[in-house]
Amino acid sequence: MLLEAKDIRVSFRKENQTRLFGRERQEVLHGLSIDLKEGECLGIIGESGSGKSTIINYLLTQNLNLAFSISATSRPPRGTEQHGVEYFFLTPEEFRQRIENNEFLEYEEVYKDRYYGTLKAQVEKQLEAGQNVVFDVDVVGGCNIKKFYGDRALSVFIQPPSVEELRCRLEGRGTDAPEVIDSRIAKAEFELGFIPHFDVCIVNDDLATAQAEAVEVIKDFLSKE
Repeated sequence: MLLEAKDIRVSFRKENQTRLFGRERQEVLHGLSIDLKEGECLGIIGESGSGKSTIINYLLTQNLNLAFSISATSRPPRGTEQHGVEYFFLTPEEFRQRIENNEFLEYEEVYKDRYYGTLKAQVEKQLEAGQNVVFDVDVVGGCNIKKFYGDRALSVFIQPPSVEELRCRLEGRGTDAPEVIDSRIAKAEFELGFIPHFDVCIVNDDLATAQAEAVEVIKDFLSKE
C-alpha cells in the first residue's frame, strides 16, 4: 500500500457572519477514504500459436489498468521505434553487463548477441505508479516472475487444446518453415510439463470463452485485499 487515508474531512469558516463568538464552520468533505495501492504483476505464458498475444491484446481493452512492461533488447531500433518507448535499446555488451549485475527479472538470448529481457527497475517503476504490469513470456520467464514477486504475481498459462491443433495453427499462418514449426512443437511439448508451476491454466479451444475466463481470473486476483 503506497497511501491509505480514512475518514477525510474538510471544512472552512463561513465569512460575513455576525456571530459574537467565532464563526460557524461549513463542512464540504466528509468520510472520504483513499487507498492508493501499488500495482500487481500478471504473467501470461504460452507457446507461439496458443493465442496468448490475442488474449493479452483483448485484456488491455478491458479497463483493468494493465500496462506492458517495457522490455530491453540488444537489437537495433526498427522504423520509428524510440528508446524507452517500445524498448530499451542496449548493445550486446551493455546487455551482458546488466546480466552480470543481476538487473534482469528474466531474459533470453534468442540467438547469438540478440537478447530480450525485463529490467527489474522498470517493473518496479511501473508498479509504484499503480500500474498492473502484464508480461508476455515463456515458461522460464513466467517461473522467474512468480519466484521473484510471489503472491504479488498471477501466472496464467494459455494452453492450446492439443499439440495437433497447435501444429495446424502454426501451419495455417504460413510464416514459418517446416523445420521451425517442428522446433516450436517440440518446445511446446516440453513447456506443457510446466503447467503445475503456474496459478491458472486456460485451455484456448474457443477464443471468446478463453478471453472471458482470463478477464474473470484477473479481476478476481486484482480485487483481493
